[in-house]
Amino acid sequence: DTSLAEVNSFSSSMPISPSSMINQYKFEDGPELRDLFITVDDPESHITAIETFITYRVATKTSRGEFDSSEYEVRRRYQDFLWLKSKLEEAHPTLIIPPLPEKFIMKGMVERFSDEFIETRRKALHKFLNRIADHPTLTFNEDFKIFLTAQAWELSSHKKQGPSLLTRMGQTVRAVTSSVRGAVKNRPGMFTEMNDYMETFSQKINLLDKIAHRIYKEERDYFNEMKEYGPIHTLWSASEEDIADSLKGIANCIDRCCKATEKRMAGLSENLLPILHEYVLYSDILMGVLKRRDQIQGELDSKIDALANKKTEKDLFSEEIGKLEDKVERANNALKVDWDRWKQNMQCDMRSTFINVAENNLRFYEECLATWESFLASQTVDLHVEEDSEDRP
Repeated sequence: DTSLAEVNSFSSSMPISPSSMINQYKFEDGPELRDLFITVDDPESHITAIETFITYRVATKTSRGEFDSSEYEVRRRYQDFLWLKSKLEEAHPTLIIPPLPEKFIMKGMVERFSDEFIETRRKALHKFLNRIADHPTLTFNEDFKIFLTAQAWELSSHKKQGPSLLTRMGQTVRAVTSSVRGAVKNRPGMFTEMNDYMETFSQKINLLDKIAHRIYKEERDYFNEMKEYGPIHTLWSASEEDIADSLKGIANCIDRCCKATEKRMAGLSENLLPILHEYVLYSDILMGVLKRRDQIQGELDSKIDALANKKTEKDLFSEEIGKLEDKVERANNALKVDWDRWKQNMQCDMRSTFINVAENNLRFYEECLATWESFLASQTVDLHVEEDSEDRP
């Protein structure tokens, strides 16, 4: 299967270190050209009579002229992030909006509002805003600016100025009508290729996500079992005077291997799992973007069909068709550019993530191997000393 050949291709000129790879890609034009820096931190719990929720501090520093100040600090809850994402999709239907972490979590994984869950969500929200800030078009969206700068009451007032219920219903009806109509007639070949690519990508990334979670679970089970062996050998040494030092040495080696395993698990949970899951969400987003492009194309197709069946009002239909043709062209061009940008980002993320995992694994095995080799060497020396003492008259 070569549909994702680009993901598996490596250039011999690429730097070995994942961090240097990211720097080469992300700051290829020089970090000094960035003019918008966003940080999401300081989560706070809020308990009311109706609900319990978390807010996060969103701190912004910028040198852009369209901002009234160079620094802003606001607090936002998850619903505010959802609002921003929906506004970006509404304003830019064929651009690839970064994913948000899911509102609900899988039962049994982590407790809601636990420190682990809150920190995982904070990191995802931080990445969401910074991906928007780095996007050449989304970063200048007016709703994004308001999200970063408006106080809570101002944001609440701005939200109420959104589209009316009838407008939203009309958009929903058009979307349903387009989906019922089926595949568009004149879809350009490149968008069919994109759709095929994403179907294959979705299958592969979902499989990788499941395998990574299984590996992490097995690693955690192994770690929990191994933690019990150290104390057992220590207790055993108390009743075996002749081999007490050896048993204590084994307990020490196990303890050091446990610490190395814990570090490797942290690397998986902080680096591999979030990236894979982010692109699982991206696969759904891309399929949605392609559907919205097809909906715009479908509107044009239906107008062309209507014009062919109409003998009157041809001028009116021709004008509408001209506007729709412009709309389709803008949508196609926007998606083409964003598609290339997304693929480049995805390939860079995958390369750096898997190289990072490989390097962590190498460090883990080297550390464990050195631990046991050092112990065995000490036992060999002791054994030779004992043999020499027994050979003496």
